[in-house]
This record gives sequence, structure tokens and C-alpha cells, in this order.
Amino acid sequence: FVFQPPEYLARVRELCTRHEVHLVADEIAVGMGRTGRFTACEQAGVRPDFLCLGKGLTGGFLPLSVVLSTDEVYAAFYDDDVARGFLHSHSYTGNPLACAAALATLDLLEELDVPGHAARVGAHLQQRLADFTERFDCVGDVRGIGLMAGIEMVSDKAARTPVPRSSDLPQRVAREAYRRGLMVRIS
Repeated sequence: FVFQPPEYLARVRELCTRHEVHLVADEIAVGMGRTGRFTACEQAGVRPDFLCLGKGLTGGFLPLSVVLSTDEVYAAFYDDDVARGFLHSHSYTGNPLACAAALATLDLLEELDVPGHAARVGAHLQQRLADFTERFDCVGDVRGIGLMAGIEMVSDKAARTPVPRSSDLPQRVAREAYRRGLMVRIS
């Protein structure tokens, strides 16, 4: 994961607005409270023109994603003339079971204050990860926000050479993380 500081995203928003370019935020992996706010864009006080959400939308139980847009974008396609409309769908469009799961998930996210919990637990996680670069020779960098974290594994710390794909180190680390109850993804 590459994490941009909130100031970076705010500047991108500013540039998009100035040059009349739509800002698209793909929050499939980082939305739904994982960063300590419902959307990662909220960390920067940014409102994108298009916001993509998925994965956590149904609690991971059913396939469903959504693209949200501003009222201005919506209005540009709102017309009685079908030729002007923005017609889009796929096989799972309007699946009532997936939509019901999404509504229940949204209720739980609010009821359990998932973003607030992610912010509190995430602060502890980020604090614990902060010294990994000093403690471990194989860690080149650690970055994150909330419950989202990236640990860059290297074979040469000074040169920041990535661990070779043939190395079993990432799998060993993942197995140990799973053993301790931590969900990780190797990429």
C-alpha cells in the first residue's frame, strides 16, 4: 500500500477542481471505516466526484460494489431522454439479497462505531509498527493509517532492494501473523 498524506489528496482535489477534471477515489480496499473514518477521503476533508466502495459493503458476504457521485454529476445525466442517460449495469445489479446485506452492514458500522474503533485500535497498531524499521533488518519501511498498514520487506536495507519473489520470508511472516490472529495480504 502507498499512503498519501491528507495534504496530498487535498492538493489533488484542488488541482482537479481548478482544471475541471473529475476526482475518482477508489476506496474498495480502504473505505468502510478501515482508516478510522468511513471513507479515507474524509481524512483529508476531500469530497471526490466519484467514490468507489465494495468489499466491506456487504461485510464481505456477497458481491456488491457501488459508485457514488456528486449531485452535479448525477444532474448531468438526469433527463427524460434515455439517449442522454448514463445507463450501466452488470449481472449483480440490484441483487436484493446483496442490497439487504449492505443495508445491515451500514447499520452495524454505525451502531458499533467501526470507524471510531478502527481509529483507536489503528493508533495502537501504528504505534507498535513504528519501530519495525529499526528492529528488523528485513523491514525497509512501515506506513499506514487506522487499521491499514503496509510493511515493505527488503533484502538490502541500505539499497531498499525488495525481497526476491523466490524468498519464503513473506510467507513465513504471514504464517506467524495468522498464528497470532492478524490478517495479512502479501503482494
